[in-house]
Amino acid sequence: MEHITNQIVLRGSLASLPQFSHENHGRRFFRFFLEVPRLSGAVDTLPVIAEESILNAADLSNGEMLTVTGQVRSHNIRSDGRRHLLIFVFAASIVCEDGEPVNDVILEGPICREPTYRRTPLGREICDVMLAVPRAFQRADYLPCILWGRTALEASQCHTRDCIRICGRLQSRVYTKVTETGSTERTAYEISALTADLPEDIF
Repeated sequence: MEHITNQIVLRGSLASLPQFSHENHGRRFFRFFLEVPRLSGAVDTLPVIAEESILNAADLSNGEMLTVTGQVRSHNIRSDGRRHLLIFVFAASIVCEDGEPVNDVILEGPICREPTYRRTPLGREICDVMLAVPRAFQRADYLPCILWGRTALEASQCHTRDCIRICGRLQSRVYTKVTETGSTERTAYEISALTADLPEDIF
């Protein structure tokens, strides 16, 4: 069996009531957003997809915080003649419980495009990598990750097919997209790495 490491645990507040998303093989799936505060006070608003039976078992009417356990998934859609990568949390379980906010992600997979290294105007080192995280049935989720500081510099020396393991959080980031018809606000989702295990031969 193929080794798969893709785990996420979120605990936060329901930002929107679940809305019907799609049906697959007779199973109905719903989409909602979970608000998870960071230590800085910023709030990540994260999309979650859950099967109807999981939502019914959780009883969301209590108004408590939710703990969602599952995987980070990606899905390619075509819109306006272009491909867009949708990132979301696919819930395996949902529990209504209060407690401290949680946003813990563990991913492992090969890099599927060359890393992009840059420095901010203040000199902070950043490296963007795209991981192809294996999924069952020989599929993969393509997940954007961002690494910081010394880890960013080390990751920039990796290449496609190098396998890395990342522990971090799933974050949302609002940005302005300028098009021919004007500018619109959009939200990007990425995994911000706290730690990363990189191939030993790059050091």
